[in-house]
Amino acid sequence: MPPLLKLILMRFGLGALTLFLVSVVVFAATQALPGDTARAILGKDATPQRLELLRQQLGLDKPVPQQYWEWLSGVAQGDLGDSLVQQGMSVTSLLRDRVKNSAALVLIAALVSVPFSIIIGALSAVWRDSKFDMTASVGNLTLAALPEFVIGIGLVLVFATNVFKVLPAVSRLDPSVSMFRQLHLLILPALTLTLAVAPYISRILRASMIEVLESEYVMMARLKGLSNHLVLWRHALPNAIVPTLQVIALNLAWLAGGVVVVEYLFGFPGIGQALVDAVANRDLPMIQALCLLIAGVYVVLNLMADLGTILVSPRLRTGLR
Repeated sequence: MPPLLKLILMRFGLGALTLFLVSVVVFAATQALPGDTARAILGKDATPQRLELLRQQLGLDKPVPQQYWEWLSGVAQGDLGDSLVQQGMSVTSLLRDRVKNSAALVLIAALVSVPFSIIIGALSAVWRDSKFDMTASVGNLTLAALPEFVIGIGLVLVFATNVFKVLPAVSRLDPSVSMFRQLHLLILPALTLTLAVAPYISRILRASMIEVLESEYVMMARLKGLSNHLVLWRHALPNAIVPTLQVIALNLAWLAGGVVVVEYLFGFPGIGQALVDAVANRDLPMIQALCLLIAGVYVVLNLMADLGTILVSPRLRTGLR
């Protein structure tokens, strides 16, 4: 078996094991949530007989290991179960549109934040200790110190109040209208996510680029008479971006979980808002499905980062031959 294929299969195996352990932790955590799902559905005035009947209908009276096995078997077959709150509705059907909305929001933030961070980090390294570098460093440190909800509130105050008032403060999408006609509603949430992750990528790329620019092979390329532009983009940046791939993957994975706060802040109908509502209503299948989905995104992005690091780095790539 080729070493690269063996490495990929090993990474897939570790990813599957991680998801299994996450499923155990998530299921145990949802079982430990305070409150009663049946009472949350029927209300405080429900009689004990009605509560017991509803628990039997929902399968909440079964032993916890049996509940877990039935849920895990359904997940393995692509069945995430039915919502306990919206009875008769499957979790898959309830999450379909919300996943699309969150995916569009995360994609926009990623397409803006990654190139922007790479450019800022590369220029800061090239113009080291200049006014541009000092300004970028201060800006990165300031944004990195601020939670995403503070950044979002600041953007709302600037762009959605009497200061400029050019964008809506609430991003409630109309499901009957195409998302392309509502892109203005995604600007503030996407900008919040962009400003929350860009400083980390920019700072790690700057540090990596400075180290590469001081390396012997870059000095040799300059001694050969290559232009600074060619040395920067052909020799320095491809090698400096290798350690940055892991940071990019971690930050993109964070976007999948970070949307919870941002979506709740802007009232955006995505998986973050769905998770908040599911926890409030103690909708266990919905909580379990969303947590497993976010964990899956983490595993997939880390796997892609590992493979991307190997493919980009010549030393690692040749070492697997």
